[in-house]
Amino acid sequence: MQHIPTFDTAHAYLQDFVHTHRRLFVLTGAGCSTDSGIPDYRDADGGWKRAQPVTYQAFMGAASTRQRYWARSMVGWRRFGRARPNATHQALARLEQSGKVELLLTQNVDRLHQAAGSRNVVDLHGRLDLVRCMSCEQRFPRAEFQERLLSLNPDWAHLDAADAPDGDADLEGQDFSRFRIPPCPHCDGLLKPDVVFFGENVPRDRVATAMSGMDAADAVLVVGSSLMVFSGYRFVNAAARQGKPVAAVNLGRTRADALLQLKVEMSCAEALAFIA
Repeated sequence: MQHIPTFDTAHAYLQDFVHTHRRLFVLTGAGCSTDSGIPDYRDADGGWKRAQPVTYQAFMGAASTRQRYWARSMVGWRRFGRARPNATHQALARLEQSGKVELLLTQNVDRLHQAAGSRNVVDLHGRLDLVRCMSCEQRFPRAEFQERLLSLNPDWAHLDAADAPDGDADLEGQDFSRFRIPPCPHCDGLLKPDVVFFGENVPRDRVATAMSGMDAADAVLVVGSSLMVFSGYRFVNAAARQGKPVAAVNLGRTRADALLQLKVEMSCAEALAFIA
């Protein structure tokens, strides 16, 4: 693996990688969105910076877990919902517009790639801007659900807390048992954000679409992901088995370091500045 940590040479190597391969499979992670004010999960070693996110089993199994989740989400959504694309999202959108991207697979749930203009995107872990009923499968906008949460919990509207990853907030010291969660407006069912929680399976059709995009590409470019979660790592592993070159832009260790042809350790926006 070529490890290119310096700014002076990184652009040349990365630019050569992008221009050498006609169609790229781009896989992105939380590092793409930190410049938009959305915190990431991992440190430079790939370890957790904070307590692990709520699991699917805990969310579905206990009303108290759901109360804590939605209370924190109600506070966190105020800023998360206003996040805007940054230079990394814009660079990748321009790369697609130039015809270099076969598919962009993102592990993020913020839809900022689409907001920046990327069109051929698979949201591997779903969308936080939608809420899903676990009974009738109806989906509706998270912004609409936010208004319902605020109307049922007016005493919580003034609370503020530090931002946490994916629309969460570090809201502690509260009696979450007082927090009221509205049911599905169609069937009174249990509501969940339309994202893949830890312990929940990524839908098979989503994986199949992404794998087809990887199969059709000439090379893989990883941007802002440690690949510690298998749901993303599997695509890089599959590309390596097929003999496809893989380059990564990431600050710190990735699970796929041994599979990389090229690694650039700098911020995503800096590394991709040449695309402008």
